[in-house]
Amino acid sequence: MSTPSATQKNVDPSVLRKAIGASAIGNAVEWFDYGIYAYGTTYIAMALFPEDSTNAVLFTLVGFALSFLIRPLGGIFWGPLGDKIGRKKVLALTIILMASATFCVGLIPSYSTIGLAAPILLYLLRIIQGFSTGGEYGGAATFMAEYAPDRRRGFYGSFLEFGTLAGFNGGALLMLGLITFLDESAMQSWGWRIPFLVAGPLGLVGMYLRSRIEDTPVFRELEERTEEAEVGAMTKLKEVLSDYLPQVLKLFGLVIALNVVNYTLLSYMPTYLRNTIDLGQEGALIVPIIGQLMMMVVLPFVGALSDRVGRKPMWAVSLVGLAVLAIPMFHLMGTGLTGAIVGFAVLGLLYTPQLATISATFPAMFPTQVRFAALALSYNVATSLFGGTAPLVNEALIENTGDQMWPAYYMIIACVIGLLALWKVVETKGVSIRGSEVPGTPEAFAEQEDLAKT
Repeated sequence: MSTPSATQKNVDPSVLRKAIGASAIGNAVEWFDYGIYAYGTTYIAMALFPEDSTNAVLFTLVGFALSFLIRPLGGIFWGPLGDKIGRKKVLALTIILMASATFCVGLIPSYSTIGLAAPILLYLLRIIQGFSTGGEYGGAATFMAEYAPDRRRGFYGSFLEFGTLAGFNGGALLMLGLITFLDESAMQSWGWRIPFLVAGPLGLVGMYLRSRIEDTPVFRELEERTEEAEVGAMTKLKEVLSDYLPQVLKLFGLVIALNVVNYTLLSYMPTYLRNTIDLGQEGALIVPIIGQLMMMVVLPFVGALSDRVGRKPMWAVSLVGLAVLAIPMFHLMGTGLTGAIVGFAVLGLLYTPQLATISATFPAMFPTQVRFAALALSYNVATSLFGGTAPLVNEALIENTGDQMWPAYYMIIACVIGLLALWKVVETKGVSIRGSEVPGTPEAFAEQEDLAKT
């Protein structure tokens, strides 16, 4: 069996840094959109829905969920295309489309100006945003993983999620700054639009960075050895579902756990803290910002630790810890600002072993020729059903039952599903992801020995 280092082609450090940055900025733009939408929910509701609507916030959350429901279609379209024409070209397209849709949300006239057309335009733009995001995350994770050295894939991959939190916190801080320095009438009339308009320039910067980097060495190597470019996109999808269905299902289970926790903590929490436990507008923004800044600090260290101890132990600790402490921490958050900060921080830090290792774990579950398609399909279907809908599901369950603990219950159920899926996942710490076999399997090691000789 070959050692991991024997199968890893060297990448120039400066090129590696550019590739990591190009991957991370797209994730930052994606999550900047989610951040400003989550933190600006009440203002969007007041501007784009009827003033006398008692369900305006719920209708606004429908727009959030809608972008996720369309993501599988984006994954089906962009994923096979990324395996066919390359990761770089697809990622350049998705980031500009994604940023343009976010930018245009800031231009929608108010409901008082154009009536029902306002929420319709919001929903249409959220559909475009979701469609483009369907190719963004799977492609960025694949791009990051295929550039990173095998022995440090966890460390470098953690910067993709550093971009996630940087984008989300950037949006949150911008919204908090506007709320602090503008009066309520200004925020309602035009202030909430500013963060959406900022997304346009961010997208242009991201597209520029991605256009300046070569496609991944792993993809180029396979392209030289095979005729993958001649394979049709639909053929790719059929190959994923016929040959790699067990891998797809395992990833599906992990993503359910990952994203129920993710969107409950990062996207729904401001609404929960403000509307459910009456923390107040500024407190509802400050609590997640503090927690996420703490998460950003530890992410690279957690990613590096996974390169030493493996991905599966990190995920197991995270899933068990969240399942055990979800209810106590949500009770703690209900006691006031200090309790909310501590409770969120504990749950956030327990979540980081999953978050830090996504792009080291998920792309390594599939071979190169279907990696983008398989990851985009599996990730987006699970995310659309259980991730992006989490804010809407949590809000609806609380309203219908009166039980404020439903977000904790939902997280526990998801973590149990994740543990069941994790049981069958192959450990890929330090394993090469080159070649046309599933990484970590005997077939893959045999193929990599052959590659090392050529």
